[in-house]
Amino acid sequence: MNAVVRRMRQAECEGHAAALNGGSVVCDPSGALYCPDERLLVVSDLHLEKGAAFARRGMMMPPYDTAATLALLGAVIGRYDPARVVCLGDSFHDRHGAAFMPAAYREILVGLMAGRDWTWISGNHDPEPPAFVGGETLGEIAIGPWHFRHEPRGGARPGEVAGHLHPMARVAGGGRSVCGACFATDGERMVMPSFGVTTGGLNVLDRAFHGLFRTDRAMAHVIGVARIYPIRFRALCH
Repeated sequence: MNAVVRRMRQAECEGHAAALNGGSVVCDPSGALYCPDERLLVVSDLHLEKGAAFARRGMMMPPYDTAATLALLGAVIGRYDPARVVCLGDSFHDRHGAAFMPAAYREILVGLMAGRDWTWISGNHDPEPPAFVGGETLGEIAIGPWHFRHEPRGGARPGEVAGHLHPMARVAGGGRSVCGACFATDGERMVMPSFGVTTGGLNVLDRAFHGLFRTDRAMAHVIGVARIYPIRFRALCH
């Protein structure tokens, strides 16, 4: 639960303002992206009901992930009061997650959705619309100067905002290294960190990220305990 406490404390810290494809965004320490001009909140890879999905396969893990992720989501929604929320895919850990979600959790989620336009982007873990919770389900959507989808695509894609890769960055110094989730961007496109409290991550120097960003501008907005630290890719390590 220490990781959960850390995430909740991070969510209380001030966000980092940035420009993305000509629009203004705020990288929030919770792992959410807020677009003030659109009153839009974006989260990626919640992986709700991950513990339950593992249990159905006979692999036991602490059953706190959904409650903790929803608490984190509620905190950031309370902070920005968005008119619209876009979830960038893998919102549920598998295609049965929403249908099997306990009623108490479903009520919390539906309460967070109330009064807001809510879009579920289909992910590889949850390709079908989530059952019984409402909202619209799309493969991708364009809003303002941005284009939101689950998996980033190769080539030049100005305005693309994606998830899926769970970016993390590692910094070394003084004989030790630290690693943290990050928003990966070059100012034109972005890959967002995973929002779920029990998800892992992939180093932004991994080959999966090659070709996504302009190397001279590639930046990791690393989520720290007290604030977000903008660090250029060239200063990172494997």
